[in-house]
Order: sequence, then C-alpha cells, then structure tokens
Amino acid sequence: MLRPAYPIETVRLTLRPFVAEDLDALHAYQKLPEVARYLYNDPRDLAASREALKRRMAVTALEKPGEVLVLAVVLRETGELVGEVNLGWHSAEHRQGEFGFVFNPAFHGNGYAGEAAVEMLRLGFEGLGLHRIVGRCDGRNTSSAKLMARLGLRREAHFVQNEIVKGQWTDEIVYAMLEEEWAGARP
Repeated sequence: MLRPAYPIETVRLTLRPFVAEDLDALHAYQKLPEVARYLYNDPRDLAASREALKRRMAVTALEKPGEVLVLAVVLRETGELVGEVNLGWHSAEHRQGEFGFVFNPAFHGNGYAGEAAVEMLRLGFEGLGLHRIVGRCDGRNTSSAKLMARLGLRREAHFVQNEIVKGQWTDEIVYAMLEEEWAGARP
C-alpha cells in the first residue's frame, strides 16, 4: 500500500492530487490533438475532461493492485498545472508497476516531465516497494522514449503493429527499470 505525504516537492514542482479547480487547466491540454495523438483517447471535450478529473480525484493512494495514482504537476513558483504523472500498481506478488506522464505542450522543453517522473519512480520503488517498473509509449512518440532512456530505463521491447489505435496499426515500445538499478543509479 502507498499513501504519499502530500504535497511532494521537487526543486521546481509540486506533485499533488487533482482538485476540482484543476478542470480548466486539465482540459486546456486534454482537448489538444497533439496531446491525444499517442494516447488511447481522442481529444476530450469539457464534459470528458470533467469525468477524467473525477477519476483522478478518486484515487489519492494505492490500496491494492489494479489501481492507478495520477498526480497533478504544478509549478511551485506560479501554481500553474503543467501536466500529470501516474503510477499503476500491477501486481503485489511480483511487485510490478507502470508509470507514465502527460504534459501540456506549452510547457515542453523545460525538463518538468523528467523532474516529475523521477518522483513517481521514487514512489514506486521506495514507497510501494516495487521490484520492476515499466513505461510504455507509442512507437512514434520519440520524445517519451527519449525521456525514459534519460531517466535510466532500459529499452526492453519494440512490438511492431501490435495494436490498432484510432483506426491504424501502431507500434509499442516498452522501457523498464529494476529496483536495484534505481538504487544504484538514481536519476
């Protein structure tokens, strides 16, 4: 079980549970085609973003396998919501998890995704005691792949045309890190 002590502070960011007041900022990037391009969902209208926000607000801790914790990433200096990071708990027996990130393109190129993602890896390994954490991305999403490599995750698989997403075959790339790799070379 993982019950993080909020807020989680980094040098420039605050990670915290989503709140109702985040709706407009969340919708600002969820409605963008370039954000939805590599995700399973299409760009969201306001009603769909409201439902997505409710799901995010409902989980503030990981109580059991199958749950996914999604945290808001805000700039400490201004309080602006710049994106989100997530940690999913797949298996207690095998101590497996998965992490991910989605950011507003207006804030790309500042290192925020990497800074926030490190905290999710820390929560997974040090807080939840996971043995292995994976990150997956669409094969066309070179920015996410490069970020996972910079974080020290190992590229483990490239599945060619393994899913039909939004009507077209897509590749999937899988990265992973083990607990001892995290302990030996923290980003």
